[in-house]
Amino acid sequence: MRKIRAAIMGAGFIGKAHIEAIRRLGFVDIVAVVQQGQSRAEELAAELHIPKAYGNYLDMLQDEEIDVVHNCTPNHLHYETNKQVLLHGKHLLSEKPLTLTSEEARELYRLAEQKERVTGVHFNYRQFPMVQHLRGMVLDGELGDIRVVRGHYLQDWLLYETDYNWRIEPEYGGAARAIGDIGSHLYDLGQYVSGLRVSEVLTDMSTVIPTRYKPLKGASTFGGGEDRGEPVAIRTEDYCSILVKFEGGAHGVFTVSQVSAGNKNALELTLDGSFASGNWKQEEP
Repeated sequence: MRKIRAAIMGAGFIGKAHIEAIRRLGFVDIVAVVQQGQSRAEELAAELHIPKAYGNYLDMLQDEEIDVVHNCTPNHLHYETNKQVLLHGKHLLSEKPLTLTSEEARELYRLAEQKERVTGVHFNYRQFPMVQHLRGMVLDGELGDIRVVRGHYLQDWLLYETDYNWRIEPEYGGAARAIGDIGSHLYDLGQYVSGLRVSEVLTDMSTVIPTRYKPLKGASTFGGGEDRGEPVAIRTEDYCSILVKFEGGAHGVFTVSQVSAGNKNALELTLDGSFASGNWKQEEP
């Protein structure tokens, strides 16, 4: 059986994580990398030992050798790039969010059905062994009927007013930041592990730091120093708590924050059932 042939679109931090994971599978070859600008693409291809380099993703999509594309580009590029991947008949694994609007997401869903392509959004926490074990316990009835689903995802990488990143700007990261960026993992895990679908939400959102200082060109993304940079009014949330109702009657609460000191990647999920409770912490996986 021939190996699946994959292309990586965007070889930054998360793109390199995809490359590492794919190479552990054994049945997939990474045959191409895409990065803006041909010279930069060639540098990365050499560094990462990938045979083909493309400075334009549309050129990569003409390559008949490629079966599947991993889209690891920034959020605001996802809709158009994902659409073109499907239109060119490639299978697709996209980093979240699939798009920045629900209307665009529905369009891509219908397009994937029409093209009969295998597609997915990369919610990687599902694959932790203990998450799979907890889901198995739910399916086997070991917790009983699920009554409460609660969790949080806390970070501190935007704790200071001098912390800045493109994800803060809705044009690039989307209208929802904390809940869209990290809260989406919590929603996904809550539904995946419990087997229940969210039916209603009531949300309290807060922009804790209403003005941040964007570094001047060439300065560090994360803050401090004497030159605080350009003040920017923030239009996305730093913190969010959500009351959640599930189909079937279960209730819950999710809390997400990117300004909680001492928390680096504190994702935690608890299911309370009629027999027992189950809990998983990503930092102690």
